[in-house]
Amino acid sequence: MSTAALPISGAVLADRLLPRRLAVDAALVVGGAALTAVLAQVEIPLWPVPITGQTLAVLLTGATLGATRGAASMLLYAVAGLVLPIYSDHASGFAVLLGPTGGYIVGFILAAAFTGWLAQRQVERRLVRGLLAFVAGSVVVFIVGVPWLAVVLHLSAPEAIAAGFTPFIVGGIVKAAIAAGVLRGAWALVARADRTH
Repeated sequence: MSTAALPISGAVLADRLLPRRLAVDAALVVGGAALTAVLAQVEIPLWPVPITGQTLAVLLTGATLGATRGAASMLLYAVAGLVLPIYSDHASGFAVLLGPTGGYIVGFILAAAFTGWLAQRQVERRLVRGLLAFVAGSVVVFIVGVPWLAVVLHLSAPEAIAAGFTPFIVGGIVKAAIAAGVLRGAWALVARADRTH
C-alpha cells in the first residue's frame, strides 16, 4: 500500500475538538499522563495473566494527541513516576524505572509517538486499520520492554519472551480492540456533529 492512499491531514481527535494553543497542549499532555496513571492501577483478571489499563491509556493518548504530544505525555508519566506512586501497583522511583519493567515504561513513550504518527495519517479512523495500528503500537512497548527485561534479569531471549511477552498477548489484543472501538466511535460522533452543522 502506498502512502498516497493514506490522507495526511495531521489533525488528530484533540485538534478537532480543541483549539491549538500552548496552554491547551500542555493540559492535554498532563491529562494523558494522568489517564495513564489512573489506568495503571486498574487490573482486570484475564488468562493467562491479569491486565492493567496502562497500555490502553498509552494507545488512546497517542492516537488522540498525535505523535509529539503523545510522546511528551508518556515522558511526563515516566518522569512523574520517579517521585509519585503512579506506576502500576502504585509503584514509583528509580528502582522501578531502572528495574525489570522499566523498559516497558520507556516503551510507552515510543509507542505513543508511533500510534500518534499513525493517527496523524488517519489510520485509526477505520476499525480494522485502527485495530492493526493499536496492535502495532502495543508491539513497540514489547520491543523495548522485553530486551530490557532480559538484560536486567540476565535472561536468554526465549526466557525473556516467555516471561515478558507471551503471557501478555491476549491482553494486548483486547486493549488494542478497545482502543480501536473507542477511537472509531469518537470519530463517528465527530462526523455526525459535522453533518448536523
